Formats: sequence, structure tokens, C-alpha cells
Amino acid sequence: MIQLQRWQHLFRHSLSPLIPLEHTTLQQHRVALYIKRDDLLHPSISGNKWRKLKYVLRQALSEQAAGLLSFGGAWSNHLHALAAAGNTLGMPTVGIVRGEPEYAANPTLSDAQGWGMQLAFVDRQTYRRRHHADFLAELRRRYPGFYLIPEGGSCELALPGVAELWQELPACDQLILPVASGGTLAGLLSARPEHTHLTGYAVLKGKDWLARTVQQLYAPAESDNGWRLRLNHHGGGYAKCSVEDRSAITALSTALGIPLEPIYSGKAMLGLFRDIEAGCYPPDSRLIFLHTGGLQSARSQVS
Repeated sequence: MIQLQRWQHLFRHSLSPLIPLEHTTLQQHRVALYIKRDDLLHPSISGNKWRKLKYVLRQALSEQAAGLLSFGGAWSNHLHALAAAGNTLGMPTVGIVRGEPEYAANPTLSDAQGWGMQLAFVDRQTYRRRHHADFLAELRRRYPGFYLIPEGGSCELALPGVAELWQELPACDQLILPVASGGTLAGLLSARPEHTHLTGYAVLKGKDWLARTVQQLYAPAESDNGWRLRLNHHGGGYAKCSVEDRSAITALSTALGIPLEPIYSGKAMLGLFRDIEAGCYPPDSRLIFLHTGGLQSARSQVS
């Protein structure tokens, strides 16, 4: 009962602001751009992680799980958010981390450990098995009673929490967002208004698999023509950002007066502005950009 009350308090309705943006590029191309500041939803569980974990954690509580276990890289926003949520709910957490044990001292994982998360580091080959039944069975034996959550929190139960975002948005031509594990895009597609299209900017090399991942999470996406992925703005791969792009993101952040990091929202916003300049969005378009949070990861970002 106490844990459920904590869950209700943690996920009580919180409305993030919607702010109009001004920039010479927008004026020149007659594009109206607003930003949905989901990075302000919660100080430790910001953006899409707050929305994706909402009903996943309620299910874990309903099953009286012994704890929470998930997967991520050394700068994972998801593991950071899960550790904070587990600490609030009074649930033990385990993070299976891709990388070397020396990463444990970085700010992201230091926070996670401070909230009580136990870290288990694995090499890349082992990490690739995170979807394999035998590896998951091994983890269940090692951590009996723990509720296993996929990387990024992207699973079927994440979709309704993300879909609730539509209740907070006015009409627009397109909703723009960064895409990594695909769960946020799938959740938005599950309740997409007919008049609004979705454009996802991949922040990693997802050409051969990212669309399939979205379709696996939400099967009707395969026949839905109201969405697209922009795959050429990943900057070389996940968490990679050239000196030139990093400088451009910093300049864009300053010009817009919005905090951006070079991994998710910063990379997607830069891609959006480059596409606007290239004429990919028609004049008089009304766009909303979803800031998915993750600003904490910039503290650990390396070139």
C-alpha cells in the first residue's frame, strides 16, 4: 500500500510547458515551431523516461516484484531514471551495464549507485544477448523475483504512458522527436491524431532495424503512413558528436534559450533545423518538438 501511494505521488499529473520558439531560420522559412518541455517533468526522472516507466512500474508493484532490473550503457538516462524511481518506491534496482567497471565513477552511474542501484558490467558480446531467452532466464535465476524491463524502458506497457502526451498538445502538423530505442515513437503512434504526422530523428545508426523495432512494439505502425524516420542526422552513431556539431548544438541552444545536450534532443533539434533550411518542411508548417529530457547525460558525455 505504501509503495502504491508513492507511485501515485511520483506519477501524479504533471503538465510540462509548451513554448513557442523564435529563430531567424524559422522566420525565413515561415515555420512555426513550439517545444514541449518534458525535460521539466521531474528533476530525476525527466522526459520520456517518466512517461515510459509510469505503467511499467505500476505493473511491477502489482506483481509484488522483489526489485527492478534493466539494461543500458554507461551514460544511460533510462538506468539513471530507474534508479531514482526505485529509490522513491523503496524497490531494489539492478542495472546491467554495457561497458567497463571503471565507468562506475561517471556522474550518471554515481547517481544511480547513490540511489541504491547495483551495477553489473558486461562486455558488448554479452550485452547483445539482452533479448535472448537463455540470458534472461539466467538473470531471473540470479535475481529471483525481479521485474525485468527492456533497454530504454521500451515495451508494450510503456506505450500508454507515452500516448497520454497527446492530451496535452494543441493541433499541429507534425510532432518531432529524437528516437533511440523506439518506445516513445511507438507510444505516440498508438494514439496519433489523424491530422498530425510524426517525424523521428534517429540519434543512432538505425537504418536497418529501427523502423522494425517500432513496428514490433506497435504492430499497426507498419501500415500507418503518418510517420517517418530521419536517419541521416545521427552524427556517426549513438553518443557520438563531432566538434562541429557540438558547437552548432551549443549555438542553437543559446539562440533558442533552451538547454540541449548532444546525445538526444540536441542532435534531433540540429537535424530539424538543417532539414528546415533544406526545405524539407513546407512554409506555414506548425511543428512541435518534444524535448525528451536526458540533460543529465551531458555531464558524462565524451567526444
